[in-house]
Amino acid sequence: MRENDMLEKDEIFSKVLRAGRRTYFFDVRATKADDYYITITESKKFTEEDGSFHFKKHKIYLYKEDFTAFKEILEEMTSFVLNNKGEEVISERHQRDFKKEYVTDESKEETVTTDKSYTDIDFDDI
Repeated sequence: MRENDMLEKDEIFSKVLRAGRRTYFFDVRATKADDYYITITESKKFTEEDGSFHFKKHKIYLYKEDFTAFKEILEEMTSFVLNNKGEEVISERHQRDFKKEYVTDESKEETVTTDKSYTDIDFDDI
C-alpha cells in the first residue's frame, strides 16, 4: 500500500483554519494500534519574484497523554497575550496606517523616523 493511501486511511477527523498566508490543518489520526492522536500542521505560502510559489509546512504530533498539559498551557498562554495586548492585531501587515519607528542611537545624535509602508501610495506621487 502506498504511503498516501495509509495517510488517508489513518485520517479520522479534520478541520482547517485559513488565516491569511497561513493555513492550519487539525487532523485526528490513528496509530497502528488503532489509538488516536492529533497532528497540527501549519502551511505557509511563499511567492517568488517570478510569480511561482511554494509552501513550507511545520507539523506537531500531539498524543493523548499530553492533551491535558498542552491544553492548560495553551489556555494560559493565550489568556496572557489577550489580557496584556487585547484582541486587536498590531502589525504592519494587518494595519494600513501602522508606522514603523526606528530606534536611534543617542550617542550619534540621530533622529527618530517613521517609515511609510510600500502600500501607502499617494496618487500625487505618480
